[in-house]
Amino acid sequence: MIKKIKYAIIGGGCMGQEHILNIEIIEDAEVVALCDTSQKSINECLDLLNNEVAIFEDYNDLIEANIANAFIIATPNFSHIDVLKDVMRSGAHLLIEKPLCTTVKDCQEFEEMAKNYSGVIWTAMEYRYMPPVQRMIQEIHNGTIGDLKMLSIREHRFPFLHKVDDWNRFAIKTGGTLVEKCCHFFDLMRLIAQSEPLKVYASGNQDVNHLNETYDGMTPDILDNAFVIVDFDNGVRAFLDLCMFAENSEYQEELCAVGSIGKIETEVPSNKSGITNSDIRIGLREDNTALKENIEVDAKIHEVGHHHGSTYYEHTSFIKAIQNNTKPEVSLKDGLIAVAIGEAAEKSIKEGRIVQMSEFNL
Repeated sequence: MIKKIKYAIIGGGCMGQEHILNIEIIEDAEVVALCDTSQKSINECLDLLNNEVAIFEDYNDLIEANIANAFIIATPNFSHIDVLKDVMRSGAHLLIEKPLCTTVKDCQEFEEMAKNYSGVIWTAMEYRYMPPVQRMIQEIHNGTIGDLKMLSIREHRFPFLHKVDDWNRFAIKTGGTLVEKCCHFFDLMRLIAQSEPLKVYASGNQDVNHLNETYDGMTPDILDNAFVIVDFDNGVRAFLDLCMFAENSEYQEELCAVGSIGKIETEVPSNKSGITNSDIRIGLREDNTALKENIEVDAKIHEVGHHHGSTYYEHTSFIKAIQNNTKPEVSLKDGLIAVAIGEAAEKSIKEGRIVQMSEFNL
């Protein structure tokens, strides 16, 4: 059994740095190497570390150095498929930031390549690990509100952050907003519904953000708001309400599930709010009762991440899977289908129609 996980991080931007902050407070893990073509990103990563690490500009040199037993892939979305093709020769455990790839085609290609891979391959879906969300999922799966019928997720937040060369301003590099940003939520929908998606209908636009920006003469084309409906095989209907020009929201995400005998809801505070706790509220129909519980995130864990403590819990679960030689909690299939729902939603908006998931031959 591997006692201490030695991480190499490929991609030292925003998410690479968040992973570093969380690994730094986990006893069973340490960062031993960084790889990025941006010296600025490398310097920012080094400022977060308390130990010396090896630095690489070319991830192939990092692979050949053979100094890590786990890789975090946090490079720009469009580069994932090429990085993954090379990093697989390491045989190391892989934690791949969402989205798995920018297209269903690339996800399927990687899934085929990874069929006999010996290491743990884990798609990073931080939202699964937010404490209030985990508690909500537990109550739904325990039947507290009866048979789930409707699920809604609302994210009202700030625009896309500035990243190296602002690669996230164009759908060709991100997969589109509903792949890049919202695969998290489509993954949650599927996890909560415990069913596979049948069809997707979406309406959305780029109404406010990035319209006055230009890059090599091109204006960004990413959506900044959308409504998305997903119908599942078991009859559950799920709805996403996304707005990315709503910076002053107290709660960045709000979730509500309604079942045959009751309703459960929670929210995830905005990072800027400084709030470390959330309420879980359950209302039952027949006896007209309402239950409320406060879910608190440990302040130390909350301080080091931007996802309400979830990145820490994700890493502890990833490490446990490595140490116990168990299957990943978030598989390649999970990553693939989350991208497929996002791609279907983008297609629905462009073509103005309902998109059947059978069109993707999953």
